[in-house]
Amino acid sequence: QVQFVESGGGLVQPGGSLRLSCAASGIIFRLYDMAWYRQAPGKQRELVASISRVDMTNYAESVKGRFTISRDKAKNTVYLQMNSLKPEDTAVYYCNVVPERSNWYRQGTQVTVSS
Repeated sequence: QVQFVESGGGLVQPGGSLRLSCAASGIIFRLYDMAWYRQAPGKQRELVASISRVDMTNYAESVKGRFTISRDKAKNTVYLQMNSLKPEDTAVYYCNVVPERSNWYRQGTQVTVSS
């Protein structure tokens, strides 16, 4: 069974930082492009950042220069370093493969940016 366990979310003030982690199991991690997605209340889920099997990265325009995605293939884990957080970054953050597999989404981790 595929499982993604996201962690690292929380409440942070605008301008603050968080580091999200996603531990993957049930897949051959090194063979997949991975991504972080997010869904804010009342909005559709969107791709935030992706990292390929050969560590090429891409970012949504709204997070470029602020977020950094990385992966540790030895630990089957993908990370998202989020700096200069804004209230509009508030959402539930999920990791999944690229392209996303809808039945592989799990609980995600809540990120709330508020003063």
